[in-house]
Amino acid sequence: MKFNNQDYSQIWWTKFKKEVLEDKDYKGVLNKPARGKSVAADSLEPQAKLSLFKDRVVITRNHEIQLDIIQKHHDSLFSGHLDQGKTLKHIKRDFHWSGINKIIKEYISSCQSCSRNKKIHHEKFELLEPLQIPSSPWNFLSMDFLTQFPLPNSFDTNLLFVEKFSKLVIFIPTYSEITSLGLSQIFINHVFYKHGISQYCQ
Repeated sequence: MKFNNQDYSQIWWTKFKKEVLEDKDYKGVLNKPARGKSVAADSLEPQAKLSLFKDRVVITRNHEIQLDIIQKHHDSLFSGHLDQGKTLKHIKRDFHWSGINKIIKEYISSCQSCSRNKKIHHEKFELLEPLQIPSSPWNFLSMDFLTQFPLPNSFDTNLLFVEKFSKLVIFIPTYSEITSLGLSQIFINHVFYKHGISQYCQ
């Protein structure tokens, strides 16, 4: 059968309406005059009614019914695990309940099939290459900052140089707000003047 130009199997629609109309909270929904409209539940007794809101069937906070609707529109073979936007669009075409956006988002975020088949939009990462092995001292340096240490003379950071050939470590107290010019001056004073220029520093 069709509802709002959407196809539903007669078996599913009959089961759905039976669950909705047996929901103890649904009588309160039907009695709200603000809704203004109701639709006959064709597959059930002629007197059975479903409440409509802007031509959409109103659903209460019954989690099982909400879950059944989401699975019908997202998990079925014909739905093909649509993304959040498309699933929401299809469901809101026919159904309405409080917090519908949040519930659908949470359901799709937890869908294992969607997680496994999620497309990767970034370029493939390059293979990691091993660091070059230095052949002589002071050709290859690494540099890092050690922060949030209580140091004398108001210093709050240690600038660390490691000479990769001999594993010699140089600690230089400095400030976390050091500029690139200040960093260059430290390198000149503590490394270049004493050991010459290095081929690599990272």
